[in-house]
Order: sequence, then structure tokens, then C-alpha cells
Amino acid sequence: MKKRILIHSIVFNPDGVSTAYLYGDIAASLKNSGCDVVVLTTTPHYNKVESQLCKQPMSWVLWGFLKKSQFNGIDVYHVPQKKFKSTMLRLIGFVYWHLVSFITALFIKKVDVILSPSPPLTIGLMNVWLGKFKGAKVIYNVQEVYPDILGKKSGVVYSILSRMERYIYDKSAGVTTIDSVFYNTIRPRFKDASKLHVIPNFVDTDIYKPTASTSHLDKSLFISNNHLKLLYAGNIGIAQEWDTLIEVAKRTKNHPIDYYVIGEGAMRNYVADKIMENNLENVHLLPYQPRELMPEIIGFSDLQFIFMEPTVAAQGFPSKVYTIMASAKPLLVCSPVNTPIVNFLEGVGCAKIVTSADVKAKADEICSWLCTISPEELKTMGQKGLQEIENRYSKDIVTRQYCNLIDSI
Repeated sequence: MKKRILIHSIVFNPDGVSTAYLYGDIAASLKNSGCDVVVLTTTPHYNKVESQLCKQPMSWVLWGFLKKSQFNGIDVYHVPQKKFKSTMLRLIGFVYWHLVSFITALFIKKVDVILSPSPPLTIGLMNVWLGKFKGAKVIYNVQEVYPDILGKKSGVVYSILSRMERYIYDKSAGVTTIDSVFYNTIRPRFKDASKLHVIPNFVDTDIYKPTASTSHLDKSLFISNNHLKLLYAGNIGIAQEWDTLIEVAKRTKNHPIDYYVIGEGAMRNYVADKIMENNLENVHLLPYQPRELMPEIIGFSDLQFIFMEPTVAAQGFPSKVYTIMASAKPLLVCSPVNTPIVNFLEGVGCAKIVTSADVKAKADEICSWLCTISPEELKTMGQKGLQEIENRYSKDIVTRQYCNLIDSI
């Protein structure tokens, strides 16, 4: 008999962010593996991409409270949500989503397993309660370590979240985390550590693969020249460290090197101001691009960069690393030692890794490397990353691990 899986996530297709894409792939893969899948999420509010909204239209099930769409033959229920500027309105919207999605989940029939990613931590708590009501097993997927990512490890809020975290771990049937750093960080917080499993994220190698085509890209945005092209596409937020990029771009103004930053986020205005302040014509700040263009956007670049903010680098892992490697592109990464991204990439040979915490020291090392690396060396690095993905992180390999875990609980 098919197991029915409820994926409960604060983002899902057609929202245009990496976790939404990741869980869209997970949902489709579980369905293709023989599971009956239903999704409970929000309406798109992090990044609305019109082309994706057209492909996955939503209609009202209960006017004002709940919408429904279809994703690859999967029923997706959407609780209306907006991205408010006001902190108070965001908090009210957050509480509203928890309340309405909890009630909605109670009416979804015959659920065997509830799968949800963090953040937020509170979704794990909600699903523990839902699991008790519905007689379902709960799998909690740790994509970011909360409350550690908040930085401050004291106070009333931290204490409450810490107790909540341990309660979720204790009451879930299974907890998955994406790498050994996260595993070692949270393992001491378990009463029964056998519940904790390492299941990495994955990449759809049917979508992301080496390509030389850039025919669908806007040539006014993506400039064709013989410059070395470094590119970042994703959230322009506080988890990334932007001062290093600005410093490197300042030092290489007179070199044939271009930097592309694509996306939106809390730090976008800061980056834009720094570009203008320093007259950095070699830095191209572009808006979010449709997901279907991402293989060509990655293919357009010579090198993909990810500069992690040192204070939070140990609590998160950018899933874009997989898609970059699957596209046979090398990486330039700034992150402290013993962080998930460094531990993942060390020894693979597909990335230049800079671990210094000092901006000027990082810029010194990066500029020296950029001015000496050859196209042939970059291509060799990209091929090593592709080989690693094909051997360990394809969609089929990782989905099989989720299916085995679901069967085991």
C-alpha cells in the first residue's frame, strides 16, 4: 500500500527560492518512487516569478483562507501570505499561517508521514502535534540549525527555542540533517541519537548539467565578452558577506573580470550603494531570473562565487552548491574552517576555498588567484565537481535514502 506523505513547508513551488525548488524536487521524486504526496505551504511571497505563477495557477478552495494548485500531479494547498515590511505585520502573518495551516492539515485525510524542513523551527513543533492528532510519523529536516543561527546564545528567546528544538528532536520519528557538521552539532541534543540521519540535499541532473547555450539570456544584462565572469545567483542577504566582493571588485577594476550578482534580499540596497559609491562598472547587479534560465545563467559564467558571513557560516549550507557542481562550473568560496560548505568541498578539487576572516586578507588571496588561474584549470575543477555529483548527490541516489527512511519508521 502506498504511504501518504504530507510535505509541510513555509515555501514551495511556485515561490522562486532555493528551498521551494528543493522541496519541489523532493515531492516529485517521492511521487515517482511510489508515494502518495500532498503539500501544505504558503502562497508565493518570498520571490514571485510571473512565469512560474502562470505554469502553476492557484484557485480558491476557501475564499480568503486557502488556495490550491497542482504541481507535477501533486495537490498543493496554499495559505495566503505576504512579505510585509512591517515587523509587526510579518509576525501577525507568521502566526496566521501557523494557525490556518494547522487547521487545514487536520482535514487532510490519511497521512502516514509528515515531512518538513527548517526554518522555521516552529513548523517542527506544529508537526509533532499534528502527528499526534493524525497518528502520523514526523520527519524533521534540519536545513539550518536553530536557534544557533540567531548568533546570541543566551536570553529568554534563546532558552525557549532551545527547549523547543530538543522537544522536536525527542518527539519526531526521524530527524535528517544535510551534513556531518550539522550532525555533530545537534547530536548531543538528542535523547535517542539513533533518530538522527545524514541525508544530503541533491540536484536534478536532468535540469542542471553542463551547457554552452546562452540563447535565452537577455544580452543587455548578460554581456558577451572575453572577460572572466564570476557569478552569484540567490538571496542577497545577511548570510552572505558582501564587503569582500566589493573589495575584490575595487582591486580588479582594470582587469578583464566581471562580477554578476543576481537576486533580491535584505542586503541588495547595500550592495547597490557600494557599487555606486565605488563606481564599480565591473559589478552587474541584476534582478531574480526565472528558474528555467538558471542552467544557462550558470553556463554563462566561468566561476561561481559564494562568500559566507563568518558568524553564521556554520549554521547553513547553500543548496546552490549542488547545481553549480552539476553544471561543471568551479566555485570560489569564502567560509571559515569546519563549516558545512568547506567540509563538503575540501578534497573534491572543484573549489578555491578561502578561510580567512579578514576582508583584506581574503581579497589579497582571491585577487592573486584570479589573476593567475587559467581557463584550462577552471575547466578541470568544474569536471571534478560534476563527477562528485554524479557519484553521490543525484536526485535518484538521495531520494532513495528518503524512501528508505520513510519505510524504516
